[in-house]
Amino acid sequence: MRRNLKLKGVSPLRFGMVRNMNSEEAMERLKEGNARFVTGERKEYDFVARRKELLAGQHPFATILTCSDSRVRPEYIFDSNIGEIFNIETAGNVVDEVSLGSIEYGVEHLKTPVLMILGHTDCGAVTACCKLEDELAGNLGEIMKKIEPAALKTQKKIDDAIDENMKCVKECILQNSPVVKKAAEDGQVKIVLAKYILETGEVKVLE
Repeated sequence: MRRNLKLKGVSPLRFGMVRNMNSEEAMERLKEGNARFVTGERKEYDFVARRKELLAGQHPFATILTCSDSRVRPEYIFDSNIGEIFNIETAGNVVDEVSLGSIEYGVEHLKTPVLMILGHTDCGAVTACCKLEDELAGNLGEIMKKIEPAALKTQKKIDDAIDENMKCVKECILQNSPVVKKAAEDGQVKIVLAKYILETGEVKVLE
């Protein structure tokens, strides 16, 4: 069941502390940040002080695989400070060996308690795949090949294909990354599928 991320209340979590956070606390931070983004009541951050603080190292609380679409920027969408989200961006939020290695780094080395696969409405890559009649050559064609199973399973219905593509990406990660699979099975990381709604700014959790 889809759940709207917009919250009524405010968490007691302090926004400067991200170490030793569990998945529930991390999701609460993301929910609260998105609620602020939707209403336009964003926090003011001291980036100068934060940059100095991060010289000692990064401790993000979420790894997010998202689309490279310029309208989909997790730091803004979740109203987060620098150093709080470990981002991996690819067209159509698909995975290959390089992006999978980046995800593993976030999960295994940075110990982020949440791995979010974040799709979005009106995704150009998924739309192109659903409308494609002839095979694309070159590297763009490789992106289409990764999205094609989701497009075919949903009979090329774009909105459904966007959701299905995220499920396919999750399965791809679990099948090809023993590191992430074990972390998920051991409860070290929670894998979340979510969709950003371009029109409203809201993020909806799919599963």
